[in-house]
Amino acid sequence: MTRMPIQKYNAFAPIDMPDRTWPSAVIDTAPLWCSVDLRDGNQALVEPMGQERKRRMFDELIRMGFKEIEVGFPSASDQDFEFVRTLIEKDLIPDDVTIQVLTQARDHLIRRTYESIAGARRAIMHLYNSTSTLQRRVVFGLDRAGIVEIAVNATRLCKTLALEMPETDVRLEYSPESFTGTELDFAVEICGEVMEVWEPTPDRPIILNLPATVEMATANVYGDQIEWFHRNIRDRDSVVLSLHPHNDRGTAVAAAEFGLMAGADRIEGTLFGNGERTGNVDVVTLALNLFSQGVDPKLDLSDINRLVRVAEHCNRLPIHPRHPYAGDLVFTAFSGSHQDAIKKGLAALQQNDTTLWEVPYLPIDPADVGRTYEAVIRINSQSGKGGVAYILEQDYGLSLPRRLQVEFGQVIQRLAEETGEELMPARIWEAFEQEYLAETKPFELIDHQSVSGTVADDGVHSITATVRQEGREHVIKGRGNGPIDAFMDGLSRAFGLGVHVSDYREHGVNRGEDATAFCYVEIVTPQNSALYGVGSHPSIVTASLQALISAVNRAVRLGQI
Repeated sequence: MTRMPIQKYNAFAPIDMPDRTWPSAVIDTAPLWCSVDLRDGNQALVEPMGQERKRRMFDELIRMGFKEIEVGFPSASDQDFEFVRTLIEKDLIPDDVTIQVLTQARDHLIRRTYESIAGARRAIMHLYNSTSTLQRRVVFGLDRAGIVEIAVNATRLCKTLALEMPETDVRLEYSPESFTGTELDFAVEICGEVMEVWEPTPDRPIILNLPATVEMATANVYGDQIEWFHRNIRDRDSVVLSLHPHNDRGTAVAAAEFGLMAGADRIEGTLFGNGERTGNVDVVTLALNLFSQGVDPKLDLSDINRLVRVAEHCNRLPIHPRHPYAGDLVFTAFSGSHQDAIKKGLAALQQNDTTLWEVPYLPIDPADVGRTYEAVIRINSQSGKGGVAYILEQDYGLSLPRRLQVEFGQVIQRLAEETGEELMPARIWEAFEQEYLAETKPFELIDHQSVSGTVADDGVHSITATVRQEGREHVIKGRGNGPIDAFMDGLSRAFGLGVHVSDYREHGVNRGEDATAFCYVEIVTPQNSALYGVGSHPSIVTASLQALISAVNRAVRLGQI
């Protein structure tokens, strides 16, 4: 027995459907895709996108091939309203693309949302209200009939306003929010009542969107829910059955695939799964899963690095190095046996002259998403901080410790966000110099003399050094088990720094008379923050002392001392 309070939770009741058919179905065509990056993904950001980042994301979604894009929640945000107006007034929406806007089932919000799409050629009005048993009880205090009345009245207003806007082809999407927590018969009932008002036809179908607003059960249960709904909804040929999975249990991709197998036609999701809480379903992963099975995903995913750059810039969130297909490390093999198997697999492809991809450990050809096996191995040879560690190693000979890679990666991330552009190697090196090598305040090493101890005096190392502090030179003395320890002792005695060294690495660059030592010193501050300093000098001792000074100066600048 654990101490976890399991008595607080009940197992989700399975769906009684012994004749389910979806487990044996095969997905052989891509769904209709709708990106919600600019709405659901944007809502989830600590700092929502500004107009520039919204536009960059919109343009990228268009380039990828999305034909339906939810561009905002106009009644909830002036930024969203203005962005929708900009797209329409500047004629930025391609003829074959339909924008989608979200609104709650409330009259004044619906009217405001219709204002936002005035003049558009086509638009999807995405209407929702909560239907789950929990929200009916604790949020709205309404019975089923009260919830149905909200949906029906809102649909009636949507229809009236659409008729008053003949220049815009308005389609309706209705979401029984928290579908996964709604009784299936009630979900079918309320959707049927909405259809009764909207009057869809096979030529002008309604979109019924079934959100896993909170993922509440195993993915197979979601598949059952979708198949039950698919079987029981009225006028199925007048319905585009859409899914909007979230990832609370970490199974959104599987749930979406099971839902497609169960009869769904359409998927709403975001690039790389950004969204509220644990996120929306990851459209990139879903699409490349299809691709790996020989199904055309109908989205252009041929430059995965570009998609990562755009998503990271617009969302200001990093893509995890182990993220399926897109992470820095997903095509990287560190194990010698894995590398050997991959190389033999690649050789076999060349010998067999076949177009069928069959290589151990690589489910798809990295080249199909704009990478090569060899390039990814090199880029990630320093445990995966994108191209940064690779560039510093290949172009400048630096071999950064892992934690320093992470630390400097954050510096580059901020720089990339500020510029919105790809950083060239010279700019990366310049940033490294500025962050670690150039700063001489408040401390600067002027000179030093060190004496190694002998076995007779317990090997204690002594050092005398001249350090300039804010223009004034100090002679400091310290003792320790080596030059760095002794120098740290001297600094602490002279200036009361209260830090200690937690890591030290060094290596040479070039050889012979031009050899230079690079040293990396990590210190831990009184606030228990760890950060690195870097030193470079032909003398390895001098380089190590410079690295310690670099770390201390950075700690002062960052307010850690």
